[in-house]
Formats: sequence, structure tokens, C-alpha cells
Amino acid sequence: MFMLLKATNENLPPNVIKQLAKELKNLDEAPPEGIKVVVNDDDFSTIFADIEGPGGTPYENGIFRMKLILSHDFPQSPPKGYFLTKIFHPNIATNGEICVNTLKKDWNPTLGLRHVLLVVRCLLIEPFPESALNEQAGKMLLENYDEYARHARLYTGIHALKPRPKSKTGAISESTTVLNVDQTNTVLSSKVPLVPTPLTTATGCKGSGTNCQDQNVVIVPPLEPASGASAVHKKEGLIATKVPVDKKKMDARKKSLKRL
Repeated sequence: MFMLLKATNENLPPNVIKQLAKELKNLDEAPPEGIKVVVNDDDFSTIFADIEGPGGTPYENGIFRMKLILSHDFPQSPPKGYFLTKIFHPNIATNGEICVNTLKKDWNPTLGLRHVLLVVRCLLIEPFPESALNEQAGKMLLENYDEYARHARLYTGIHALKPRPKSKTGAISESTTVLNVDQTNTVLSSKVPLVPTPLTTATGCKGSGTNCQDQNVVIVPPLEPASGASAVHKKEGLIATKVPVDKKKMDARKKSLKRL
């Protein structure tokens, strides 16, 4: 990979390429909150990033793509930043150019890409209308925030990418567990005589993610689930019918023994 980067980025010094490769690997393994870096293998001097709109701002529920362009004398000179996704913001021009002091007068060669990306995302949280590139957005922010927020949300809804829905793995695994428990109980119930047993499974599955009520319904012989006093009466009825049957068997055995 390093040889490929070196071959396609002859305008950057080898030591800079090596440092950038290290930074990008770190950003990939431990990305900043709400930021995902995308490397352009064809041109290592151009770095893309997807920034999630911070919660509580007009950019919430939107993803904005930006790029950083590194000059041949980077890191002595700051990268230039542009938003590729249209956004209504005082410090971002209509052509996407970003105006922030970190990329201009406050630049320091020791600042890394992580710091630059975090500053840009913070800009979405706290704009600086005093140094606006988008004069309309800056004026609107100072005079009528509600109107500014309405415009920004409108741009977000139209132009920003939508975040992918997060999969609910916990719910899926829980439902699968319930299905497995029910299927197991169904198989067992076809082989074991329907004799009431103490419902100890209700306490045994507490906190395990399975549905205790479903287990009770399968174990108890009645077709319809019983609850409260009715369940107790049904259990007692089944036990009562079992005792006479056992007594008849005992009497029959006694008679057969007497015959012998």
C-alpha cells in the first residue's frame, strides 16, 4: 500500500506520505465521534470525510461530505477545506469553501488531520457569523435564528445524505431465543405425559431475555393460557383425576396377588 501511495503522490515528500498513512490508519481504527474518513487511493493529497450533523443543530439527521486538499508543502501550509454537500452555514461559501481560523491564520504544522476534522464538525455546532462567507446565512443567524434554522434544516433535508438505520441485533436475537424455547417445549410436550409440574421456569428465565409467559403456556396442558386462581383450579383438577387412577391400579394389583 505504501508503494502505491508513493507512486500516485509524487507531489508529496516521502516523510509526509508516511506520516499521513499513519494518521489515516489511526483515524480508521479510532474514528472521531460523528466523522468517517474516506481515503482516495488515486490521489493521496485529497482526503474525504463524511461528517454527521450534530444533534440539536439544524444539521441533525444529515451526513455532509467534505474534502481536504493538501498542498505540496504540507504540513508547513494548511490544507484547504471544502464541503461537497450543499449546506446553509455562515462560514461555508456557496461553492463549499470553509472559512475557519484553524485552516488559515491559526494553522500550526503540528496539528493533525484529526484536529482539523473535529474543528470543522464543531463549526456546525457553533458558527461564527462575524466572519461569514455566506452573508445571507450570517445575517439571518444574527437577526432571526428561527429563520436561519429553518433554512438550514431545509438544505439538510434536501441535500444531505441520510444515515443508515442501525440494526437492532438485540431484538432479533431475543426473538430467536423465544422461538427456540417454544419449539423445544413443543417437541418435549409431545413425548412427555401431560402431568402438571411446578412452574419453576418462570423464575429460572428471569433476566435471560426469554419470554416466561410463553414457556408457561407450553408447559401447562390447557390449550388456552390460564392465569390467577383459574390456573390453580385447573392444576388441582388434573391432580385430583390422577389420584383415583393410581388407586384403581393398586387395587387391581392386590387382586391379582391374591389370586396367586
